[in-house]
Amino acid sequence: MAKALICLADGVEEIEALTVVDLLRRASIDIDMVSVQNRGRATGSHRIQFECDVNIKDIDFKEYDAIILPGGKKGTDTLINNVKILDEVQTFFEKGKLVAAICAAPTVLGKAGILRGKKAICYPGFENGLLGADVQPSNVVRDGNVITSRGLGTAVDFALAIIEYLGGQELAKKTADEIVYDGYDVVG
Repeated sequence: MAKALICLADGVEEIEALTVVDLLRRASIDIDMVSVQNRGRATGSHRIQFECDVNIKDIDFKEYDAIILPGGKKGTDTLINNVKILDEVQTFFEKGKLVAAICAAPTVLGKAGILRGKKAICYPGFENGLLGADVQPSNVVRDGNVITSRGLGTAVDFALAIIEYLGGQELAKKTADEIVYDGYDVVG
């Protein structure tokens, strides 16, 4: 089964992060919550504390099949200014591994230079950070090994798109049915 990591920094949007972690774990996809600031924890944008599984300095990125970036303005600012994150986003993309980002975090993908010519979406007002992307009017957009999404209100769709990519359409449908979710909208 696939293995994913989600990068958590202070200021992360809690629902975007926890929805992904919860649904991937329900789907039996291994996902590690990674403290980007190497403190074993992160404080969300609404002061909710996250206990992380591992610090970024202690992981081997080669062990993972997907890197996921949740939004939240302050959390995204930390991610976009982290050279290690930018390098790993580029590496995952170049190796054909999944790169997924929601809300403001797709701007990290823009800065990493992987959105040129790709279809993408982000939180309204952050489109200028999607450098070279073909911005789509959809809740979730998949273009090859890149998945992007608009924000908190699209977090379930985003998580299900990641599950579909990593585990197949049947697993995504099964997971959606288990949480009594009628479906999701993915362009791509």
